Amino acid sequence: MADDKKPDWKSTLNLPDTPFAMRGDLAKREPGWVREWQEKNVYGAIRKASAGRPRFVLHDGPPYANAAIHIGHAVNKILKDVIVKSRTLAGFDAPYVPGWDCHGMPIEVQIEKTHGKHLPVEQTLKLCRAYAYEQIALQKKDFQRLGVLGDWDRPYLTMAYGNEADEIRTLGRLLEKGFLYRGLKPVNWCFDCGSALAEAEVEYEDRQDIAIDVAFPITDADERTKLARAFGLAKAPEGPIAAVIWTTTPWTIPANQALNAHPRFTYALVETARGHFVVAQDLVEACLARWKLDGRAIATARGDALELIAFRHPFYDRAAPVYLGDYVTLEQGTGIVHSSPAYGMDDFLSCRRYGMKDDDIENPVEGDGRYAASLPLFGGLKIWDANPKVVDKLREAGALMHAEKFTHSYMHCWRHKTPIIYRATTQW
Repeated sequence: MADDKKPDWKSTLNLPDTPFAMRGDLAKREPGWVREWQEKNVYGAIRKASAGRPRFVLHDGPPYANAAIHIGHAVNKILKDVIVKSRTLAGFDAPYVPGWDCHGMPIEVQIEKTHGKHLPVEQTLKLCRAYAYEQIALQKKDFQRLGVLGDWDRPYLTMAYGNEADEIRTLGRLLEKGFLYRGLKPVNWCFDCGSALAEAEVEYEDRQDIAIDVAFPITDADERTKLARAFGLAKAPEGPIAAVIWTTTPWTIPANQALNAHPRFTYALVETARGHFVVAQDLVEACLARWKLDGRAIATARGDALELIAFRHPFYDRAAPVYLGDYVTLEQGTGIVHSSPAYGMDDFLSCRRYGMKDDDIENPVEGDGRYAASLPLFGGLKIWDANPKVVDKLREAGALMHAEKFTHSYMHCWRHKTPIIYRATTQW
């Protein structure tokens, strides 16, 4: 070997010669593979090879046809692709038909942002359909780039006219069989969207509200006698008697129609300088400390003994009967929950269970977050602005036992980042 030449060590090694490159270069090579799979119709070849095998069908929940795919889409589609391919390798005929959800608020919001609100319905439908087709094309390209195999040329679309027609036909059959009815139901309601939200569209953020203890008096002589009997007393004590509730939503007080007690909790009739109050026995000390009152329990009763005893609304001429509810807790408050059936699912179900009809439900909050003009005292006010005014009215009526600022986790709209409420609306 000449001195001026470097040693040829490679020729001394016995290594296999491979046709593939040593470098991965996946960013450059993967697009070529995907293109080759499409040109050779690899998915179609797999279908032919799998014909006659036991079937395995993955029903794919479709993404919204809205905006570019993100890491959530990637995780979803890749994991499903792994399942489908593994089932194929395991000897199944495992087709995969991708699809898109082409309806709903995400698409409509984009159209409003681009073209403005209050468009004619026909124009909105046309723009939404065109936008969805654009998004489907973009997402389809990216899903294919991920290496997902499927029948990409024949996806299912919720906006396909045939699918929409089949949905209407199915709805017609449900109506014919009497499975559908129309009635009130509390739903997540966003004042900015002006519509109901699905659970997936709700976020939780800390919010500061006014937490209040409110006394609901019992004034009718017959009801006072029933209360005394429930507590095992010969007669009702002299002076004011009230059941006390705790809430972080003063704006719901104008819509109150009942009180809820737990059937198996023990409740105490507590004597104080301001009168006698009904609260859960386990919370007597905490309540008295919060109200800055001295007192003692003169009698106790189980919650089910209080059922249907009628207290009164603090400032409206309306009864607030005691209904029983297992959802009442002793974690905080008084052990008695005030019930506004239009603005809480537990409240709604409780009142319906006791025979309250849709027409009986007080529902003064309109879709824009204001009380109806016909509501006495607070008509036309936004509910968030009404909170302190409701507190002032309770204080004026002598029903406010305590008020303080309270920070808690509260529902917000995922689009507008603004607080939402439960609101009873007419639903099918």
